[in-house]
Amino acid sequence: MEAPLRYGIIGTGMMGREHILNINAIEGTAVTAIADTNEQSRVEGVAVAGKGVAVFADHRELLDPGLVDAVVVATPNMTHVDVLLDVIEAGIPVLVEKPLCTTVEDCRRVVDAAEERGSLVWVGLEYRYMPPIARLIREVRAGATGTARMIAIREHRFPFLVKVDNWNRFNRNSGGTLVEKCCHFFDLMNLIAGSRPVRVFASGAQDVNHLDEEYDGERPDILDNAFVIVDYEGGKRALLDLCMFCDVSKWQEELSVVGDRGKVEAFVPGLYPVPEGGKVRIADREAGTVVDETVTDERIRFEGLHHGSSYLEHLDFRDAVLAGETPEVSLVDGMLAVAMGVAAHRSIDEGRAITLDEVLA
Repeated sequence: MEAPLRYGIIGTGMMGREHILNINAIEGTAVTAIADTNEQSRVEGVAVAGKGVAVFADHRELLDPGLVDAVVVATPNMTHVDVLLDVIEAGIPVLVEKPLCTTVEDCRRVVDAAEERGSLVWVGLEYRYMPPIARLIREVRAGATGTARMIAIREHRFPFLVKVDNWNRFNRNSGGTLVEKCCHFFDLMNLIAGSRPVRVFASGAQDVNHLDEEYDGERPDILDNAFVIVDYEGGKRALLDLCMFCDVSKWQEELSVVGDRGKVEAFVPGLYPVPEGGKVRIADREAGTVVDETVTDERIRFEGLHHGSSYLEHLDFRDAVLAGETPEVSLVDGMLAVAMGVAAHRSIDEGRAITLDEVLA
């Protein structure tokens, strides 16, 4: 037998442990080392990874080619830039949890370092891999909508979960809700539109969640609802409808793409599971037909927190590492998704449309 591909996990909080479980379900892979500054997270990481795993408090001690062949970074958002620069310097392929970083400036530092070193850095925007969403993307690319003109994404979901030391309760740590949470959706918009975003206009607020919480005398400042409109080159446009105090939705995510020929929709279940799973609906204007289909992916061996999308992403990341290929979800993809979130927050703060050139300048 060939030796397994050895993974190091930096950050063993909720998402780090999720990555360990996905890797454990893939043949020919093994988690051989973990690192976390938090003792309890290290204990919980070992419980998932197994007692034979090497354990470190400092992530730099994990970056030994004798220990790992690839790394997953799942630390708090505001630490991504420094951890990634160390991993890139070590020359080890890496998958980093979204968002890439919390600011465009930090994203650029990572992009520049990776280009100089020739490093494989894959951004963990796994919503692309959710079976209903992946099917929608394939249908749009195959021409089911004709020329896609309008993209609408709705996420109505539960509030932010509790994280270690409550780091995700503050914009300075997370980048803000529209970076932390919605980089997924901006990435999907870009992928579907196939053209460059040029302008963002947003309205949002913190109206319901975390209003009675206090940490070291400070109240959380993260938004819990927003509308965001994105204009693209060539006249395409997209809309995000986000609500984070709606954990009673049948469909947590709903995507709609409409063009001159027809409409394709994707539906992803929420907290209340739908027995048949996610769906797509394909409507053809010319034929006058509407088709509903349940969508699954028989490759999935571990569903996890995201309907198997993290597992599917790990399959492709593994293949890219083994083949020395470029990442399917690139640093440019990750930086652009962050930039759109930053533009949306600035739009809310300033009450005006923000061009991407302003943010990326």
